[in-house]
Amino acid sequence: MNSYDVAIIGSGPGGYVAAIRCAQLGMKTAIIEKYSVLGGTCLNVGCIPSKALLDSSHHYEDAVKHFEEHGIDIPGDVKVNLKQMIARKQSVVDQTTGGIDFLMKKNKIDVYQGLGSFKDATHILIKGEKEEEIEAKNIIIATGSKPSSLPFINIDKERIITSTEALKLTEIPKHLIVIGGGVIGLELGQVYKRLGAEVSVIEYMDRIIPTMDAGLSKELNKVLKKQKFKINTSHKVKSVERKGDEVIVKADNKKGEEVEFKGDYCLVSVGRRPYTDGLNAEAAGVKLTERGQIEVNDNLQTNVSNIYAIGDVVKGAMLAHKASEEGSFVAEVIAGQKPHINYNLIPGVVYTWPEVASVGKTEEQLKEAGVEYKTGQFPMRALGRSRASMDLDGFVKILADKNTDEVLGVHMVGARAADMIAEAVVAMEYKASAEDISRMSHAHPTFAEATKEAALAATEDRALHI
Repeated sequence: MNSYDVAIIGSGPGGYVAAIRCAQLGMKTAIIEKYSVLGGTCLNVGCIPSKALLDSSHHYEDAVKHFEEHGIDIPGDVKVNLKQMIARKQSVVDQTTGGIDFLMKKNKIDVYQGLGSFKDATHILIKGEKEEEIEAKNIIIATGSKPSSLPFINIDKERIITSTEALKLTEIPKHLIVIGGGVIGLELGQVYKRLGAEVSVIEYMDRIIPTMDAGLSKELNKVLKKQKFKINTSHKVKSVERKGDEVIVKADNKKGEEVEFKGDYCLVSVGRRPYTDGLNAEAAGVKLTERGQIEVNDNLQTNVSNIYAIGDVVKGAMLAHKASEEGSFVAEVIAGQKPHINYNLIPGVVYTWPEVASVGKTEEQLKEAGVEYKTGQFPMRALGRSRASMDLDGFVKILADKNTDEVLGVHMVGARAADMIAEAVVAMEYKASAEDISRMSHAHPTFAEATKEAALAATEDRALHI
């Protein structure tokens, strides 16, 4: 039986990063993955493939709607080759997962393919092509999450689908009904809207992207409606039925009236749930919460001292980069170091176009906590760079402490917001004031100038270009 210092169950962005960091710190490391490819949800059926399709569909939309204005004439009709679009997506996935294989070899990490389950607190059974058993002093659970559903929905993976199936459709839906107005539903909805589908979004809460700042919800709602999305908030879905190639969704609107939606595909995107199926955690004595998450302390240690858990399977936002931070963190804890994660400074992003990005506290959270704050906001359309690229929608909003001027939250909608938010994370990590950001030079013309202008607006309301 092979023995290790650390064994990791799950090879997503949490698991594989934990494995690399453990190896860097001199530990003999193994990683166990039940699928034939490494990378977990993010690399295979999540972040990476969805961004590939978002980029491809964006190019198509530009060709159809914007090239002529740019002075680019294309003879004949521009057509979607969905088969090639999906094939390109898969090649991006294959390159990325192949990169993880390389990193495992480079760092001398042993990879086991099969379902990992606890025999006890230091032994893992691996059921793959053959059955194996390994021993490990420390074990990290990084088994991730799976799409959630509603109890009355029968997901047939053909017409009533999750994000996994939505990434490999063989035809463009005529009418895609999206249940859930969060990140996944809006991103995949936008892919197929660009390609010609009618898209109806049904959201239970009173706004889309309900966990983000209300100002972002309002702006994205306005932009998506302009893009001809049909958005139905405060709607409670009560039945989803398939009749042949048609899907019928019934919901109660905010007045309690029943409304009906008919489409050829229905994407169920009501969030994700922690995934521990087959883990046999009870054999090791590991406790789970009522929500099915693995219970951990501040060191991400379970109630069993040598077993840790990270990523979507524990509390907190289900984000790939949060899992990666936790992977490094746990490796360093095991090595006897004292690392730190500031969960307040883990950014959130929606990769629609325009993109939405956020870090720190929302206005709603500051009001609830009774914190006195000031706001500086600047519209993207006031930037030369936005006019040059025709990306006029959105804004940057900075929330700063009314008394100390420390930046407490940054929220933005706009082109390249996903990249721009990193400046806010750095500033807040170093406890910058709004005035600090306002006094830093930002290259012109760039989208990032909106951050400087928002900081100026938060500093005695002195934005320069509005």
